[in-house]
Amino acid sequence: MQPYDIAIIGGGIVGLSTAWQLTQKYPEKSVLLIEKEGDFGLHQTGHNSGVIHAGVYYQPGSLKARFCREGAAATKSFCREHDIPFEECGKLLVATNKVELQRMHALAERCQQNDIAIEVLTQQQLQEREPNIEGLGAIFVTATGIVNYQKICQKLAQLFKQHGGTLLTDNEVIDLNETDDRLQIHTVHKKTNAHVFESQFLIACAGLMADRTAAMLGIKTDFKIVPFRGEYYQLPKKHNQIVNHLIYPIPDPDLPFLGVHLTRMIDGSVTVGPNAVQGWKREGYGKININLKDIWDMVTFSGFWKLLKTYWKTGLKETRNSWWKSGYLQEVRKYCQHISLSDLEPYPAGIRAQAVMKDGSLVHDFLFTKTARSLHVCNAPSPAATSAFPIGKHIIEQLDDLMHHTENSNNTI
Repeated sequence: MQPYDIAIIGGGIVGLSTAWQLTQKYPEKSVLLIEKEGDFGLHQTGHNSGVIHAGVYYQPGSLKARFCREGAAATKSFCREHDIPFEECGKLLVATNKVELQRMHALAERCQQNDIAIEVLTQQQLQEREPNIEGLGAIFVTATGIVNYQKICQKLAQLFKQHGGTLLTDNEVIDLNETDDRLQIHTVHKKTNAHVFESQFLIACAGLMADRTAAMLGIKTDFKIVPFRGEYYQLPKKHNQIVNHLIYPIPDPDLPFLGVHLTRMIDGSVTVGPNAVQGWKREGYGKININLKDIWDMVTFSGFWKLLKTYWKTGLKETRNSWWKSGYLQEVRKYCQHISLSDLEPYPAGIRAQAVMKDGSLVHDFLFTKTARSLHVCNAPSPAATSAFPIGKHIIEQLDDLMHHTENSNNTI
């Protein structure tokens, strides 16, 4: 078999963005993208709020902050070019008490440091913009938008194929082998037929399986992917106009996740969520959220227990609200009293692939690891969907370094 020049594992938006950009930069190279599902963007990409983030929360100077700002602009540009519907509806971060009001002003300063255009609204100005929302004040982020990221994935897959790329669906990678001159990629097609593909270089954008994919090549890592289940509800159609913008709470800087928010979706509906509940299955979207292998990987990892020790109170609260719908509702009624228990209708859950270090700390920025011929995206936290285009560019820059280093090594032999 003639080996491919570059193979990519993972058909989420990060993998597809990287694949498409590769065919543009290296039209002479053969590129293979392997996806274990029958379609693209079916995991983290397709189970989120569909928000084009502006980069409000992120540490100035971090990859997160830079990628998000660049990614938002690139995402909107891509949508305009390819007639993918999106809306720049803006986001309101609402302070509901004096503590949150103080945090709001600190967050406004961070927005200025990240060069994000905002308006700081008084209580009266908030009421004028959002009659159904209560708060002492708010930050209005004008650039935040909404889109269907799976539509972007479909277009990226189409463009990748048009540019000569090879798409391979229904193939799960079960093993990887690396030698001095190539990699072997072992897959199972639809859980039955085994195949082996060869490639000069490999990029792994495996999301929820990032640590396991790295382990296939014997890479020693000091992190594990710990899944957090984000549960959503959808409001009935009568509430489709309940808000004019996206409504977010002011986040607690001591907690890792943003909190429950109201999101206008691109299809006109409004969702509530997500929470952040400990997941017991990496792809646990349904009611049965248990996988013994996934549980074993967590409970045998010291970082998991250290994480629980740090956030056990938050974990208990999130778990309670997951099982007790009224508790979940209270998180929304802090700023919107017009929603009742019967308004919380079922909606698919999402799973966040969170890299956790051995010391129990959460990895909040992008994390990469590599071998001589492979590059692995080990943590691509929110807003990875927004940031997919600059992440892809960054991945290709790192791949360039790998290829140049390998070429120079061969020339010295």
